[in-house]
Amino acid sequence: MRNNRLASCAMAAALLALAAAGPARAQVWPTKPIHVVVPYAPGSATDIVPRTVFDQVSRQVGQPIIIDNRPGGGTTLGTSAVAKSNPDGYTILVHSNALVTTPAIQANVPYDPVQDFSAVSPLGNLPLVLVISPAKNIKTLKELVAAAKSKAGSLNYAAAGIGTPPHLTMERFRLAAGFTGQVVPFRGAPEGLTEVMAGRVDVYFAPITPALPLIRDGKLLALAVSSSKRSVALPDVPTTIEAGYPDSDFDFWIGAFAPKATPRDVIDRLHQETAKGLQNPLVSEKLVSLGVEQMIMKPADFDARVAKETGIAIGLAKAAGIAVQ
Repeated sequence: MRNNRLASCAMAAALLALAAAGPARAQVWPTKPIHVVVPYAPGSATDIVPRTVFDQVSRQVGQPIIIDNRPGGGTTLGTSAVAKSNPDGYTILVHSNALVTTPAIQANVPYDPVQDFSAVSPLGNLPLVLVISPAKNIKTLKELVAAAKSKAGSLNYAAAGIGTPPHLTMERFRLAAGFTGQVVPFRGAPEGLTEVMAGRVDVYFAPITPALPLIRDGKLLALAVSSSKRSVALPDVPTTIEAGYPDSDFDFWIGAFAPKATPRDVIDRLHQETAKGLQNPLVSEKLVSLGVEQMIMKPADFDARVAKETGIAIGLAKAAGIAVQ
């Protein structure tokens, strides 16, 4: 009898130790610097946003957070490095939704957005804005669609690379509106915006951050935003859905992810600290100035969104006839 009681006590103690291990680890983490891998060159919105947010998170957790830019391979170089890294909470990926669109248009991508990563938190949503030169004398989205349909295939549109979120955004809208056109790929947003201002390219679904100053200066006209709701930075510009084109919305988000096997308690702590950082008034003010809008979402909900958008991207690439590279 006494031995049974001792065995029961020992088992209970072991269970209590296991239950306490997670919270204890989360309280201890972090004990050393954290590396945030950004698979883009410095200066883009996908680089500026995490620098803004994680500078504040670093103060909160009392450890340096180092932004590590690893561009290359159409963002796959840095992304796959994180997927293969030690899942201990000290290597984090910050990516745009190119995380889910890249596998739709690239063959043999060395990561799976669903199987290799656990979502931590969105850092924000950046509406894409459809811009055109005022010299084109087109004032509304319906006028643009009418012009495109009047001469099939005549409209051309910029894209910062084939299969990127801005490109797929335009393809989703084009398919929803029912017209044909020609994509003109560029290396980045600045080149695309320059060509649209010059009138050599008709339109561009551009990231809002670099487009805003040009819109405000009257150098470009905003016809619509791609997001499911109007942009706070451009409250008078309708969404493509409001303009009369169902199933044409496409959000451009930036988010933080950890390797899939990262302990859940560490991911929860990362999420809590990131959410707290996003609520800091100075961080919020900076993000608003960049046109970044809040995108509050729990890790499990963000995981579900990544899975859903992965399927949408694959279907959209096929419908638009984008060949796998």
